[in-house]
Amino acid sequence: MSLPADRRYARTHVWARLEPAGVRVGFTHIPCSFLGDVVYVELPPPGTDVEAGEPVGLVESSTAVCEVVSPVSGVVAEVNPALEGSPERITAEPFGEGWLLVIRPSGTGATDALLGPEEYGEYAAKER
Repeated sequence: MSLPADRRYARTHVWARLEPAGVRVGFTHIPCSFLGDVVYVELPPPGTDVEAGEPVGLVESSTAVCEVVSPVSGVVAEVNPALEGSPERITAEPFGEGWLLVIRPSGTGATDALLGPEEYGEYAAKER
């Protein structure tokens, strides 16, 4: 799979794209490949403090439950409202409309420690 070049990637299989409003976060294709039909999403409300590397939510499918691990530290600015009525977007459009949340980072260079697309692709290939 070709990974979008406009974002960084965490070893916890989430992507992070720096935008004016903050860091938009979503699952990569790896968790999406085994989740199947998503039936429930639990994410923190806006205003919640989050820490990089810590769980911030859950995505539940008919076959598995997957933790959402924050790639950056900061404050939740937005949660994808489309997921409430259509949680299946997470696996159907992981790099598009299936994004999870936006985090306002607590410092500059929030995504610098994350992997680039090529590095993440190599990492993901070794994990399989």
